[in-house]
Amino acid sequence: MARLFFMLSRWPLAVLHPLGSLLGWLAYLLSPSYRQRLNTHARAAGLSRWQRWQAVAHAGKMVSESPRLWGRPRNLPLGNSVRWVRPEVVDAALAEGRGLLLLTPHLGCFEITAQAYADRFGAHKPITALYRPAKQAWLAELMKNARNRPGMLTSPATLSGVRQMLRALKKGETVGLLPDQVPPEGMGVWAPFFGREAYTMTMAAKLVAQTGCAVVLLRGERLNWRDRRRHGCDYIVHADRVPPDTEQVLAAGDAAQSAAAVNRLMEEMIMHAPEQYLWGYNRYKGPRAEILTSASGGEGQA
Repeated sequence: MARLFFMLSRWPLAVLHPLGSLLGWLAYLLSPSYRQRLNTHARAAGLSRWQRWQAVAHAGKMVSESPRLWGRPRNLPLGNSVRWVRPEVVDAALAEGRGLLLLTPHLGCFEITAQAYADRFGAHKPITALYRPAKQAWLAELMKNARNRPGMLTSPATLSGVRQMLRALKKGETVGLLPDQVPPEGMGVWAPFFGREAYTMTMAAKLVAQTGCAVVLLRGERLNWRDRRRHGCDYIVHADRVPPDTEQVLAAGDAAQSAAAVNRLMEEMIMHAPEQYLWGYNRYKGPRAEILTSASGGEGQA
């Protein structure tokens, strides 16, 4: 599998994205539970039938482009493949010197956001990105190696990983989170998300409350072939500063209020490109019971 993965990493997006669209539709047609979940979630957010169909294809594109992103040579810059919109927002937040928390939903090419940050800002302020290791050993090792790049480190969802993120923020560095991911039991609260209660992580608020860091929203827009020709790039990374009143809510540390505030931010971001969100993700499932293991081998309840 690893050999196939690296072979696909050399293929152009002009081939990978159509292949991904096909894979997305196969998954949609062959899995009734996935099909029902995607349609139910997307309808609740007000998506049209055409937008839901686009979401099916984009989910497949996310899978097919992963080998190219993870298999990119470590020292090869992204160059013209990424264009930034409002990078001065990140510059200004970093200039405050109090650490920076980047929040990115499962929208578009969310993998590109951390790589784009590392490529542009990482030499000055590296990023530590939280991730959940894959269950397959070969994929877990591949993800670990692919995601650790110049200016970019990864932090597993363990107690030692959380401490690593806190240390990075206290040093004035950057941390990246996907806050619309269902956290383990004990690491979240129930909060509204597109009209339904969703178990929502409280880690973002804890990081802000404990470090006083700034908060910026990043989303990676995936371009189709026509827009790639028009813009001269493959992805556009959009940066927006979190409003001051929302930063104050996060800094106050109230779990319920901060989770609701984060979900509102995610909703607003998603509706900029709703057809690129992973509506098939089981966002409303209950939390899993999980033990987080520290670096020393001790255990703590998640």
